[in-house]
Amino acid sequence: MLGDDPRSLPGVDGAPALLGEPMARINEAVRAGRTDTAAALAERTVSEASATLGPEHPEVLALRELASYIAYLAGDPVRSFHLSLDLARIHHGNRDAEAAYGNVQSAATAWRAVRDPFQGLNLGTELLTLWTELVTDGGPAAEDAEELDSATSRMTRLARRARDSGTGPQGQGVGPRG
Repeated sequence: MLGDDPRSLPGVDGAPALLGEPMARINEAVRAGRTDTAAALAERTVSEASATLGPEHPEVLALRELASYIAYLAGDPVRSFHLSLDLARIHHGNRDAEAAYGNVQSAATAWRAVRDPFQGLNLGTELLTLWTELVTDGGPAAEDAEELDSATSRMTRLARRARDSGTGPQGQGVGPRG
């Protein structure tokens, strides 16, 4: 007689038992302020859980959200941005407008922490493309359209900063200095 599928047995905080121990170690590292360690543990756990449960399993998606948050705490807003935006795309593809918009908001928070105007413009273009799709589809993003307007305004400011800096993304001059 076969027992329960070990991938679905309950563990700590409702996570499958397979994730209980790694989640405890990740949370302990975050509480201790060891965000680099927590980030590495989270990435490894996401990879292992994806291989076991599948990349779009709800627990894997929750782990990826945690990895994004930890990346943000660790001072890596670009990594946090990409993780959140990838999650938003997955949720959007699964027609979960609420989760997609939540991850767009997380991506926007990380995007606002990016200081390089050229990188901000590139990331912002990706963000606004998906965000506009979510607004067009209706749901929470459409009900909160002023946030999209705010992000669009930031893109204008970033473009101005990039133009005024006089250098391109590789640090080479793109216009007259003065």
